[in-house]
Amino acid sequence: MYARFMAAGRGPHGWGGGPGHRSGRGKGGGRGRGGWQQAELPSTDDAAAWFAGRLPDDWFVGAPELTVDREEILLVGELPALDEAFSDDAARGAAESGRIARFREQTREDRIEIARQAEHRYDRKVAWGARLGSTEEHFTTVSVPVMTRLRQSERLVLDTLVDAGVARSRSEALAWAVRLVGEHADEWLGELREAMAEVEKLRSQGPDLG
Repeated sequence: MYARFMAAGRGPHGWGGGPGHRSGRGKGGGRGRGGWQQAELPSTDDAAAWFAGRLPDDWFVGAPELTVDREEILLVGELPALDEAFSDDAARGAAESGRIARFREQTREDRIEIARQAEHRYDRKVAWGARLGSTEEHFTTVSVPVMTRLRQSERLVLDTLVDAGVARSRSEALAWAVRLVGEHADEWLGELREAMAEVEKLRSQGPDLG
């Protein structure tokens, strides 16, 4: 059983970069031009196989989905389908959410131990999630500071820009993204600034409560 992979660009050194690979801040890395230079991380090429051998067979239906970046491995598995009939979508959604909560509670100790082993092997935090029907929930996901606190999906955007050579570091990629938004949203940003100025004007005309 092999998990499907999504990652922040695969380079010649495997998932998560290799020697000379740069990001906003790396473990054990040195500071150089363009930001922190990331030390080489353990390859996650075999992570799908490792989790397939380590996870209990009755946890998920089929292979779990792994999403990997330089700080985190997010594992999301499909839970067995519900057999019950439900009166409407709201009731089904509530049942799916409840079943995911039960899975989270019943597997907590085992997940902690598996995560501990994986973190030692791959030098990344492990986060978990479960999917059932149209409901998907993530738990214990990591928030990493990159000038601001970004979740994994947002960090993957920055890592893609770094891996593609658009930027030399996450901080540079973030600045590039901000400039891009500014160039393509001048009209909207202008209207937003005008609205903020109007709010400030109205506030100044109000009674002085000081």
